[in-house]
Amino acid sequence: FYFWEFETRSSLAKKPPDVTKSRRLKTEQLLKVDDHDFTMRPAFGGPAIPVGVDVQVESLDSISEVDMDFTMTLYLRHYWKDERLSFTSTTNKSMTFDGRLVKKIWVPDVFFVHSKRSFIHDTTTENIMLRVFPDGHVLYSLRVTVTAACNMDFSRFPLDSQSCSLELESYAYTDEDLMLYWKSGDESLSIDDKISLSQFLIQKFHTTSRLAFYSSTGWYNRLYINFTLRRHIFFFLLQTYFPATLMVMLSWVSFWIDRRAVPARVSLGITTVLTMSTIITGVNASMPRVSYIKAVDIYLWVSFVFVFLSVLEYAAVNYLTTVQERRERKLRDRAVREQSLPCTCGMSHTRTMMLDGTYSEADTNSLAGYTEAPMVPDEVVPEKQEHMVVHLSVSSESTNTKKKGIRALRIMQNTHAIDKYSRMIFPGAYIIFNLIYWSVYC
Repeated sequence: FYFWEFETRSSLAKKPPDVTKSRRLKTEQLLKVDDHDFTMRPAFGGPAIPVGVDVQVESLDSISEVDMDFTMTLYLRHYWKDERLSFTSTTNKSMTFDGRLVKKIWVPDVFFVHSKRSFIHDTTTENIMLRVFPDGHVLYSLRVTVTAACNMDFSRFPLDSQSCSLELESYAYTDEDLMLYWKSGDESLSIDDKISLSQFLIQKFHTTSRLAFYSSTGWYNRLYINFTLRRHIFFFLLQTYFPATLMVMLSWVSFWIDRRAVPARVSLGITTVLTMSTIITGVNASMPRVSYIKAVDIYLWVSFVFVFLSVLEYAAVNYLTTVQERRERKLRDRAVREQSLPCTCGMSHTRTMMLDGTYSEADTNSLAGYTEAPMVPDEVVPEKQEHMVVHLSVSSESTNTKKKGIRALRIMQNTHAIDKYSRMIFPGAYIIFNLIYWSVYC
């Protein structure tokens, strides 16, 4: 028993020291974190501290036309020199830390201008890396997702290109205290080649920088990540332009339908008008309520006007057809009444003149070509005068009936001609509109 106790005490006495604790003490002593006031920037009271920045865009997550913003995930890296963090090293190797040391030292207070939401990823821990070199140079990297505003112009939508920018700036330090710059110019921005969007083609990424002025605080260095997006048109061709064109072409079918088929032509016209209204409503529902006209609005509303005019065209045809049928009915009724009149043969001359006086002035004028005969007593030629008057009156009525029949025939032909000309005018005008539209916006 005593031998076992002696062996146990000997093993405890020979237990190796805690490497973790000794490493922690050496790190704190090496960086001298507790010996300096890190609430102030490096070289406080001296010239502005230069802070280099570079960005690696990991993904461009979404573009929202309704909210006029975009969401981007990126790696944001800062480079500066803080002599308070310098340490001696025989191997000249840097030391890397996670986000816990960031809270104890000074780091640049860079924020995203015009950002709506942003956060640092924290799975499984905060995605923050701090690397300190022996000469005091510091690399501070973090992985951020930011949603920022983008002023979009939809006057050429959906044949448009949008230019957006992500802006970085120091929140507290003016250009007299902190000089923010792109570390390697345009090469400071790198993009993953696999980045793609469903509705846009990423055309260009580039960097710029300038000074921003605030009346109450002064001048600040501001960095810009600019990128241009061109919208894919194929989706809108299938969902908007092609259906609208089909509805316009469908409205032309009524020009080939018999004008007396009222239910068929009316239902076709109403269906195309309602379908165009639905297409217009669906497009505007996915767009912000801007106060100017978009390119898609021009196309859809012109198409709507063509569909509506086809309905009005049938209204005109139907009205003229009704007027023509009414006149034909009056002519038939008048002809029936004339055929039912009693013959004037054997009547006295006075009765014949009374019958003849019932005609209109236009009809009596048809006798202007005849020479006026002298008055002859009834006893001399009684029957001949009566037969002559009856013959002239019937001949005059027959001439007037023919004139009205020709006029009615012209109305009928013009009614049919409206549909005939519409078959050429409507498609021709729509083709000309499409040529002008696509040449202007493409």
